[in-house]
Amino acid sequence: MDNKLKIVLGILSIMLLVGITGCVDPNEPKSVSLTDVNTVTATQTPQTDDTLQIGVAAMISPKNTLNTYQDLVNYIGVKLGKKTKMVQRATYDEMNQMVEKKEVVAAFVCAGPYVDGKEKFGMELLAAPQMYGETIYYSYIIVPADSTVTKFEQLRGKKFAFTDPKSNTGKLVPTYEVGKLNETPETFFKEFIFTGSHDNSIESVSKKLVDGAAVDHLIYEFIKKTNPDFTKGTKVIAKLGPFGMPPVVAHPGTDAALKQQIKSILLNMDKDPEGKKILDQIAIEKFVVIDDSAYASVREMSAWEKASKK
Repeated sequence: MDNKLKIVLGILSIMLLVGITGCVDPNEPKSVSLTDVNTVTATQTPQTDDTLQIGVAAMISPKNTLNTYQDLVNYIGVKLGKKTKMVQRATYDEMNQMVEKKEVVAAFVCAGPYVDGKEKFGMELLAAPQMYGETIYYSYIIVPADSTVTKFEQLRGKKFAFTDPKSNTGKLVPTYEVGKLNETPETFFKEFIFTGSHDNSIESVSKKLVDGAAVDHLIYEFIKKTNPDFTKGTKVIAKLGPFGMPPVVAHPGTDAALKQQIKSILLNMDKDPEGKKILDQIAIEKFVVIDDSAYASVREMSAWEKASKK
């Protein structure tokens, strides 16, 4: 590995960073976690008819709202009349593998992993959240509040934070921007890291562990509204997109009646007082039907990235 891509472990250890293990290319910089997010991990117990596992791999609000996602999973279970369990994995790849193996009946995933899963095994769209009247989201490029950087090109030779190797807004979008400059992350940035979450990337910029980062704009705006102290050390210098909203998906071979039930529950949550209460906590207006064409721009970038590696 090029030395410039290695994380300065001394600095990170001071910040008590904890490495996240998972399906990450060994030639990539190690992932880091800046905060204790109380990750819920799936057991090795296979899916059963008694307990349905639902994966949460990507969220459109910070990880400190995990309890709300647990409430959402519980809500689905109550409506189904079955026990449900929320499960997570450290990387998007791992959650995609769980969907592929039908270890979860449904999963909340990122747009990038959906495109990969659709191509690999026909991952199926169930629904997507609508927020602020839209079913699209963007990638924010952020830098420290006092940074002199005002546009993406000025991050050349700087330290940069990605989220997950398969994240759309946190990895694919900024990599595509670098590609438009006829460079790669390895040649464009002085060094880069994977933080494991958008929350962590925001924090790494705020604490000046890095000079810039790419984050989900929905998460950034949610935190800015609910906890402005967390984002006040940062500023947005670019808004890239739009892209289809991170969807709720299932394996195409999952029982058709069960998929339809879950889809119907999601689409009607906003009409039920208890469901509306849960949605309000994570700023979701409602779940809606979304077409695969919404992810055309993500698919185009993904195809470009794969071709560029050949």
